[in-house]
Amino acid sequence: MTHGTDAAREEAGIPGRRSGPGSAGVVRREARAVRGAALAAWRGPGRERDLVIQSLKAAAAALLAWLVARNWLDDPMALMAPWVALVLVQATVYSSLRQAAQQFTAICAGALFASGAQAVTGNTTGALAVCVPALMLLANWRRFGDQGVYAATTAVFTLATGSVSVPAVGHRLGQAALGAVIGVAVNAFVLPPIHLRDVRANLGALAREAGEVLHGIAAELARDDWDPQAAASWSRASDRLEHRLEALRAARGWSRESLRLTHGALRTLGRAPSHVPPEAEDQRWSRVTGHIRSLTRTLAVAADDDRTPAPPDALIRQTYARLVELIADRCVAEGDRILHGRAAQPPDRATEEAMQELHGRVQQALREHAGRETAGTTVLGTLLLQAQNVWAEIVPAAPREPRG
Repeated sequence: MTHGTDAAREEAGIPGRRSGPGSAGVVRREARAVRGAALAAWRGPGRERDLVIQSLKAAAAALLAWLVARNWLDDPMALMAPWVALVLVQATVYSSLRQAAQQFTAICAGALFASGAQAVTGNTTGALAVCVPALMLLANWRRFGDQGVYAATTAVFTLATGSVSVPAVGHRLGQAALGAVIGVAVNAFVLPPIHLRDVRANLGALAREAGEVLHGIAAELARDDWDPQAAASWSRASDRLEHRLEALRAARGWSRESLRLTHGALRTLGRAPSHVPPEAEDQRWSRVTGHIRSLTRTLAVAADDDRTPAPPDALIRQTYARLVELIADRCVAEGDRILHGRAAQPPDRATEEAMQELHGRVQQALREHAGRETAGTTVLGTLLLQAQNVWAEIVPAAPREPRG
């Protein structure tokens, strides 16, 4: 009765008694996340420390713009300069320059449009009614990027303060230009952001997570009883691999953009960026992710009682599980190698021999299946093919002998 009452209250949007512990749990998790980020920033270089540096740079740029506008230019209402400087300390120098151009153009459009609307209508309310809808439509123009809304906010600010004369508008645009120059300069010359660590961290995490997925598959396959629910968990795990791959692609894009306009300057200053894994590594682990996804799909089909293909028998599954476990170990080792920047090394002799032995045993089982049934042969052959594909990707190819 109590459970039904609580459920009804939740459906009606009324918080029940269970909402308290849940909220407290969320607060505790967030507090732990903040504490972990603070500790990571304190311990050494990494994403967390980069975020702290960027935040402090944005605050410093705003303060500097305020001091220059208020004390040096003697402006008692120095608002536009620190505002623009604050938002232009972006994740890369290139994005700062691009957004500076977009934002300054939007601010010019907003200030000029507001001044013209005030001149035509003769009152603030009429000017707002004329210019704000038009400027909000203009904000969707792709050339403005995500800076178009500043046209409408500048118009509202201009009309609300009553500073719509030509000198006042010119003064406001000068402040915006001052803030843009300070914001871009601080971002470009004070510890310019370089997003190379993100690539290495995401690539290493992708390799390690691929190993963890394969370890989970091997553990389930080694069991005597076939659990169809495990196939669903493997599918979710392969989906997480896809999300990790997307994060790697985003990090690669950020790294390329962060070196635009700054690479030569950093070399001149003796702050050349550290080595980043080549893009061929991204493609390699993208193929590994695809093979693992195909493997999990095959297992999901074989585990479905309503499908024709049947899973291999327990003995063959256990042999295949040991094969997958070796591949998983190699994936984890590759992830550690990438994270620490070490060169690729071939597996040791014992691992190679174990891999060849297990591969031979599965191939023998495949030949025996081929003489008895087609469905089981199809499943086992597909599983073996995907395992071979993953192993071929994660083991460096041996150098070819020169021809005489």
